[in-house]
Amino acid sequence: MTTGKTSPLGDQVRSGRVLIAEPFMADPYFGRSVIMLCDHHEEGSLGFIVNKPLDAVITDLMEDFPAGEFPVYYGGPVQTDTLHFLHTVGDLLEESTSIAPGIFWGGSFDKLKFLADNHLIHPGQVRFYVGYSGWSEGQLMEEMVMGSWILGDADVNHLFSKQPGKVWERMLGQKGGVYGVLSQIPEGNIWN
Repeated sequence: MTTGKTSPLGDQVRSGRVLIAEPFMADPYFGRSVIMLCDHHEEGSLGFIVNKPLDAVITDLMEDFPAGEFPVYYGGPVQTDTLHFLHTVGDLLEESTSIAPGIFWGGSFDKLKFLADNHLIHPGQVRFYVGYSGWSEGQLMEEMVMGSWILGDADVNHLFSKQPGKVWERMLGQKGGVYGVLSQIPEGNIWN
């Protein structure tokens, strides 16, 4: 039965926000993950895990991409046969979508290759993602109400950090209070 009331989180969860996994999430895909939420609307949501690099660069996956150490990340468990990218060069890349200040999603792949081939962009400006994280209608809001995710603001310095393994800890720590303390718990600790 619908009461007509909306969740107090409804206006806070939107494209351009970051989902930080709650500290005790045991999910093998999402534990200690930070997800850039790129598309959120009534029909569902889509984002990319930004802090789980793969041991690969784009040329390992696409031989025709210009040489360069452009990193590849695990974007999520949905459609792992697809490739996506976030970047900081929206002003140079047509058809890209602004997600948050200084952070863009997609755009002309041919132009991206041209820019890389001509050394007009560097690996620190582009991140590739294998697969994505997706939620069907209402699913993300249910997870938010259950406390699975903590909302954060997107920060280009975190999302394109040279130390992706520290991003979850740093973003959770910035929330302060109990989150700051919980961010310091070593991964894998189990309390009984």
